[in-house]
Amino acid sequence: MPITMQGLDEALKSIIKHCPNLEIFIIDVPMGETFGPVADTLATYALKSLRTVHWHVSCELLPKVIWALDSLPSVICAHIDFESKSDDDQEGVPLGSAADLQISLPHLQQLSLRGLFGQFIEEATGWTFPSLQCASFDSINHRHDQPDIVSFLTAHGAGLTYLDLNCIPTLDVPEVLDLCPKLISFSFNADWRLQPPEEAMPASGSLTTAMATTELMSTLVHTAHPNIRVIGLHGLMYAFGVGYAAQYAAEDPLRGHVIGRSNDLNVAALNKTNFPGLQTVRALSSAMLRDLNDADGPSEEGGGMARYDKWWDMLTAQGIRLEDCTGALLGTLPNDEAEDVAEEDEDEDEDEDSKGDWEEEEEVESELIPSQEHGHGIEELRELLDQCRWMEKTREPSIFASMFRELEGVSLPLSPVSSRS
Repeated sequence: MPITMQGLDEALKSIIKHCPNLEIFIIDVPMGETFGPVADTLATYALKSLRTVHWHVSCELLPKVIWALDSLPSVICAHIDFESKSDDDQEGVPLGSAADLQISLPHLQQLSLRGLFGQFIEEATGWTFPSLQCASFDSINHRHDQPDIVSFLTAHGAGLTYLDLNCIPTLDVPEVLDLCPKLISFSFNADWRLQPPEEAMPASGSLTTAMATTELMSTLVHTAHPNIRVIGLHGLMYAFGVGYAAQYAAEDPLRGHVIGRSNDLNVAALNKTNFPGLQTVRALSSAMLRDLNDADGPSEEGGGMARYDKWWDMLTAQGIRLEDCTGALLGTLPNDEAEDVAEEDEDEDEDEDSKGDWEEEEEVESELIPSQEHGHGIEELRELLDQCRWMEKTREPSIFASMFRELEGVSLPLSPVSSRS
């Protein structure tokens, strides 16, 4: 018998009631109108124990999200995915009594927002987050909703050690870094045109021979940022001349040239003058890595290999490790899992460094091998990622996903949390 929205609502509330020590609550599918009643149940039965929440809601439920956070003061980690059918859906969402609410989350250390979260950011700028250390903002592919992240960081950026900005509209990176002096890890979109090439500043000739005095670079800092050790780069889909971006670039060469030029200027600015403590630059796009894998490396014709060689030489000459999103050196491509199993069965002692490499950088790689402790951690991370990929392929589809899709749009009686909006 198909479950109704009311039945699903009651089932989730019953589960929460039977977990008096609930610390983590994650629903990674759209919750629809069940969010209000479920959030009210969390506030009633997990008020003191709940530490982590992961919600997937529509923009129209923003008032309920605000009231839910206000009722959960012990939360340490919050991830909220705001779903909307278009960039315009969130405009003018009436907040009712939730507008300008003064919320204090004294224990919140990690805040992660995804989707159309612009209006949420405006409200959260006036809240109190004394313990906030990590912030992540992912606008997905929305081009017109530009959240006021700078104002948020003006209020809450002083204590951040981790900041991840993944959005298409360009942000003022130098101002962002000025507002976050304690950052250790920083990620941004490497496709941003942070400074026109004709105004870009020359790189210091004293850095390395790999950075000539005529080399141009973007302005990422007003003054050197000494604490940053890891910089992540979103985007880069046009950088290596592979995948669907290469097809677009063939049809629109100017677009490919402009984005590639921005990539070059931004990477050139990742040097020891701007970031004295920089140890790692990491390309974060998993789609880009898949394209490289499918193409067996950067394109020679599209200039991708020349760009890769240039970046590799420039960064490694300064002792900076160039990695992909898995933590491996950029250039160590993922292998097909079936081939991996067969190779392990044939020869368990085969040298892993010879598998899937498309660059001849053995000498440079040996110089960049991290300390034993750090290297051990990277290997554990890669093993964990492999296990996650295997579990993703073999696990059964979630029953909740189909339930929410089938019952989307069905209304429920209002709970105390939902009625307050």
